[in-house]
Amino acid sequence: MTDIKAFSERVIGNLEKVIVGKRQSVELIVIGLLCQGHVLIEDVPGVGKTMLARSLARSLDCVFNRIQFTPDMLPSDVTGVSIYNQQKNKFEFRPGPVIGQIILADEINRATPKTQAALLEAMEERQVTVDGVTHILPKPFMVMATQNPIEYEGTFPLPEAQLDRFLLRLRLGYPSLADEIRVMDDQQLQHPFETLKPVVTLKAIQQAIAAVKRVYISQAIKKYIVELTTRTRQSADVYLGASPRGSLFLARAGQARAALMGRDHVLPDDIKALAVSVLAHRMIVSPAARMRDLSSDRIVHEVILATPVPGGAFSFDIARKISK
Repeated sequence: MTDIKAFSERVIGNLEKVIVGKRQSVELIVIGLLCQGHVLIEDVPGVGKTMLARSLARSLDCVFNRIQFTPDMLPSDVTGVSIYNQQKNKFEFRPGPVIGQIILADEINRATPKTQAALLEAMEERQVTVDGVTHILPKPFMVMATQNPIEYEGTFPLPEAQLDRFLLRLRLGYPSLADEIRVMDDQQLQHPFETLKPVVTLKAIQQAIAAVKRVYISQAIKKYIVELTTRTRQSADVYLGASPRGSLFLARAGQARAALMGRDHVLPDDIKALAVSVLAHRMIVSPAARMRDLSSDRIVHEVILATPVPGGAFSFDIARKISK
């Protein structure tokens, strides 16, 4: 797994030239890439969401398209449209911005549910169908959607079916005092993005994605994952718990994190580190819990603390035998 670790470090190091002081968030983005998953970024304006997506596309030498969602946007504005060519006497397909590789769906919650649904087929099937004709999307394909969690006026909350398609949800947050000063210094003469260069090839990306799938994940870890998701469904504070897709995505993300750390096997620590980012956005907190200001993130943290970690006694026995 050293090749995947080296691959990840090159991408992360390149992104950190532009995105300062957000190592954990950058690692989550790379995990999303290795899992062929999509990422939802919830944060206030001005913290670097758009620049993160642009920097990732340039680091990977991929096609970057931005979709600025608005209430008057139509599904065809996303997927594309067939236009009649009078000279050739036939319809021609004009591809929409979703036909790319790294797609920034900016302020996705400002679009109507009908337009939001236009992304579903692209995210799940990696294809779009227009006028009965299916168009396969290029690889790699990754949607990075953003939304402002503070502003609700003129927005349409994402439906559960849409939220469940996102592998991860993350928040960048404000930079520290030292990091914000460094950002000002770095951008005083020229933005670091202007000099950013690709650091990996398309072939290397495909090889890393394929290698992640071969990372070993034991039956005990799989059981641990299912116990975590099951407890979210059984919690009295949860109206709707994490779906089985959440279990699948948590296992896949655990494989990617293990590979990113240079290991060929998944540990419980990988699952615990990713559980909130993978599971919390799939849950609906009950009205009573919301009145107590209880968030889905906190509920997942409580579930992690309440769920026994596998392999504790086994590891102790092995260590005792080795010491003898």
